[in-house]
Amino acid sequence: DIVAGSLLEGKVAILVDNTPFALIMPFTFWSGLQAREDYYDRFLYSGFIRIVRFVFFLLSLLLPSLYVALTTFHPKLLPTALLLSIAAARENVPFPALIEALMMELVFEALREAGIRMPRAVGSAVNIVGALVIGQSAVQAGIVSAPMVIVVAATGIANFLIPRHAMGTSVRLIRFALLILAGFLGLYGIAIGVIALSIHLVNLQSFGVSYLSPVAPIAHGDSTDIILRAPRRLLNRRNS
Repeated sequence: DIVAGSLLEGKVAILVDNTPFALIMPFTFWSGLQAREDYYDRFLYSGFIRIVRFVFFLLSLLLPSLYVALTTFHPKLLPTALLLSIAAARENVPFPALIEALMMELVFEALREAGIRMPRAVGSAVNIVGALVIGQSAVQAGIVSAPMVIVVAATGIANFLIPRHAMGTSVRLIRFALLILAGFLGLYGIAIGVIALSIHLVNLQSFGVSYLSPVAPIAHGDSTDIILRAPRRLLNRRNS
């Protein structure tokens, strides 16, 4: 369905022997956050799901970094009750928030990779049981705090909402870079990382097409299927 829809949009599909996947070109940032189910339902439901997807995309990218930055450098930005709760949970944790977050992220990545490599019937059980056992044991042993386990678990769930596997992998790698910047510079580090990432994305091209097209550069007539999907009667022409 994705290949057929991309061909109707004027894109090119590359099929290679011995693989069940097709490569679509050109590929844009907005295409990476669109799923085939968006075109099966009414535009109101599809628009709501896309907004949820974009929100969780940002959470997947920024949530651990924001947690580390706020708890380490900017605790005054947190509500008092929440700050006291986090401080009480981290009272016996021997590691700073940055090391704690990196440890939990690496464990989560290891569980994800183990679930992929194991047989399908066992992989999901390993993911669920491993996450529960390791998370609960680590909290009881005082190695990590409960809020950090919640943040890492929420980040992992948010990452699964990204339809394209390659984009999800990129977000996971960028998340580590932002996490390190947040651990050393706080919110200023996150701002520097986001600005550098935005500059990089604006300068990317996919087979001659801007990676952020049609938002950067702006194409006013091509905005019917970016974040929100217009009704089908308005999707009757190709993008410029």
